[in-house]
Amino acid sequence: MGLNIFFGKKTVKPPDPLKDLILSNLRVGWLVDFDMKTWRTEAYHYYDWGSGDISFEWQLKSHDETIYLEKTSDDEDDWSISRKIPISRVGSGIIQHITEYENPPDQIVFEGTAFYLDETGGGYFYENGNGPGQELLKWDYADDSGNRYLSIEQWGEEDFEASTGIAVQEYQFTNILPSEDASK
Repeated sequence: MGLNIFFGKKTVKPPDPLKDLILSNLRVGWLVDFDMKTWRTEAYHYYDWGSGDISFEWQLKSHDETIYLEKTSDDEDDWSISRKIPISRVGSGIIQHITEYENPPDQIVFEGTAFYLDETGGGYFYENGNGPGQELLKWDYADDSGNRYLSIEQWGEEDFEASTGIAVQEYQFTNILPSEDASK
């Protein structure tokens, strides 16, 4: 091993099953159990919100649905799961309101629940952790409990997306398994 260091040869160590197989180390191809289903990690993205504020996102797919696992960190790690929904389900006047006032309303009622504007931000999205980054604006809403979320994203002048989500805990994810090629 000493000669490998001397000649600069780098060897890739597979993950240590007792240390490295944690939720924040998920990679494309890895499997994880959540909500009585096994999910395959399809993609790994991150958002740069400026001033060192970065959030991470994993696209997870089961046999019948796709969800997005997000990790943000302030004093501690916060985890959430979201599902994309058509922007039209949020309300017919949302896009018009954003276009007219450059912001969405402070409150949105979605499926009988009131959501209140909690956070706004602009940043860059790095698909699969690569590229120059795509600019976006994001408005996050929370219900009274703070455990249910609604998000609206604007990508360019007229491209809008929406998602709903819930807060989750890291311990809810179990049986993390690397892909065949653990160096991914």
